[in-house]
Amino acid sequence: MISKEFFKNVDEVVEERGLTREQVMDAFKQGLTAGCKKAYDVRSCRVEFKEDKNEILVFKQQLVVDEYSIEADKNYTQILLDDAKEINARAKAGDILEQKVDPKDFSFYAVRDFKSRLNEALVDYQKKNLYQHFKSLEHEMINARVIDIDESHYRLDIGRDLTTLLPKKEALSKDNFHVGDHVRVYVTDVEMKTKWPKVFVSRIHPSLVIRLLELYIPEIKEGKIEIMGMSRDAGDRSKVGVKSNIESIDPIGACVGEKGSRIREIVNALSGEKIDLFRWADNEKDLITNALQPAQVKAVTHVNPKEKSALAIVPDDHLSLAIGKLGQNVKLAVQACGWSIDIKSVTMAQGEGIIF
Repeated sequence: MISKEFFKNVDEVVEERGLTREQVMDAFKQGLTAGCKKAYDVRSCRVEFKEDKNEILVFKQQLVVDEYSIEADKNYTQILLDDAKEINARAKAGDILEQKVDPKDFSFYAVRDFKSRLNEALVDYQKKNLYQHFKSLEHEMINARVIDIDESHYRLDIGRDLTTLLPKKEALSKDNFHVGDHVRVYVTDVEMKTKWPKVFVSRIHPSLVIRLLELYIPEIKEGKIEIMGMSRDAGDRSKVGVKSNIESIDPIGACVGEKGSRIREIVNALSGEKIDLFRWADNEKDLITNALQPAQVKAVTHVNPKEKSALAIVPDDHLSLAIGKLGQNVKLAVQACGWSIDIKSVTMAQGEGIIF
């Protein structure tokens, strides 16, 4: 069958569905095969496209046998040798006899099967492509748009005609989005479901902070500055240890940006969550001192490298600052630097006879 219109339709479907040309051609091949099987009551058909000639070739296939047998290849409908010879005099038992057919002659039910299988194949490819696209974004940050809100969820448009839900338990306490707002979310998981892929997102995941730092601070993405440790009390405060791999770059200054411009962007993206930056150090005493900022540390003693534990001595008026509200500062410092830190004030240490 010659049809320029068919190949034009292929290009239109490629554009409409966002598929590759190979995928659309294969979907049409599957559809024509299904229609052929229905039209001619056979188990196998072959479809070939000759685009240079705008030609569609469809063949019904039958297995030539001396006599009908349940042992024969079940992928093919059987045809007796005598009958096969009437179609092709050179046919012999074991051959696959092909007869060219015209899709224009398909019955109503054959056309129905053609359309059904074609659409099924196109949807399968769309699902596959969507899944692969979002799977490649797993453990990455994406930009989404709020399209609906209810008591327990934000519904987000994440692109490619796909939506997902951000549970409010996965949102930050200060998040107060409205329909139309754009929001940064972290993709925690992507699963293939019966209908469409499901993308799970979060704003409380610690890695969202890392991805924001990579976005707004080019030196991190380029490897000039490295994030060595981080911890997060989502919605309230994060603590991030950074070091520079280039002597001339100040890691804290680069992260903060001119007049705080860079860190401000990150804080705004996190609905006001504070970001404590500290300079990473290979020396454990300096590391612990820096991790406990903004509190001042007089000394770090009782360092046990095997247990990764130490005692930090702080000025009396910095004890509460070092510990933080409900122990937040020391907890985040411990998680960020990987050391167990006990804290005592100068007066407490002197009272216990601790030398520092």
